[in-house]
Amino acid sequence: MDYLIIVIISYSLGSIPFGLILTKLFLKKDIRDIGSGNIGATNVLRSGNKIVGYSTLLLDILKAILPVIYVKFNYPDFIYISSLCVFLGHVFPIWLRFNGGKGVATYVGILFSINLIYGLVFGLTWIIIFLFSKYSSLSSLLGSLSIPVYLFIVKGDQIIFFIIMFVLIFYTHRENIKRLKNKEESKTKIY
Repeated sequence: MDYLIIVIISYSLGSIPFGLILTKLFLKKDIRDIGSGNIGATNVLRSGNKIVGYSTLLLDILKAILPVIYVKFNYPDFIYISSLCVFLGHVFPIWLRFNGGKGVATYVGILFSINLIYGLVFGLTWIIIFLFSKYSSLSSLLGSLSIPVYLFIVKGDQIIFFIIMFVLIFYTHRENIKRLKNKEESKTKIY
């Protein structure tokens, strides 16, 4: 029974579309009609309102931290199930006909919740790639790849889980990858 409750609560929290809620509430716009149409923080930043964009980023991270930390300390055997369900809730929210965000901010929350070092490895990789390229999508992809590479180098456990997460993030960024390949991807201003 605990397993089913963890799955439902983790998915439900992950599926809260903060980008959509905040842009409707504060900007009186539907984020799905702006930029890429994605509900995530990067697209909300394109709305031109940095406060709403960074609030979306923070809330998308927190919605992963809350359930994953709770599960980590109370049901540690289910931490990866909770993490996956939070992520899938963000990417495939039932409230939006399974059309959600790309999952990067939520993944960052998952990483910091599982192991602080994983979050730092991702964050450092993201920052370095972004400083050189100005592409949020490329930074997110390589940041996601950095975790299984890091685990391979240090012989960490659960490398399969993080390979699966990289594949899912790769999948959610498939259109970005095409645009990067064709040199049509938009650079991101984060400040």
